[in-house]
Amino acid sequence: MKQGKQPHILTASSNLLGICFILITGIKFTNANLTTYADEFAIISSIGFLVSCILSYISLRSEKSKNEERYEKYADLCFLFGLVSLFLAVIIFSTGTI
Repeated sequence: MKQGKQPHILTASSNLLGICFILITGIKFTNANLTTYADEFAIISSIGFLVSCILSYISLRSEKSKNEERYEKYADLCFLFGLVSLFLAVIIFSTGTI
């Protein structure tokens, strides 16, 4: 099995998933969830990172190269989706708008 992007996607998405949990906890702890949508965006990004972790792991465990590449591509797209939505959550939380 060739080593692609899967280990990097798995490591980065699992770390960012932890950051999402910290952000969600901080938003709930400060009661900012009542005045902003930052927690919803953080929850959406955590779902993206979780799906990316799962697909990356499946890609690592896959034996057929065709399936491996397909799972890796979807993991990469979910990672990018989670990254953009986490960025939006942090911007919303830091500015206090929306």
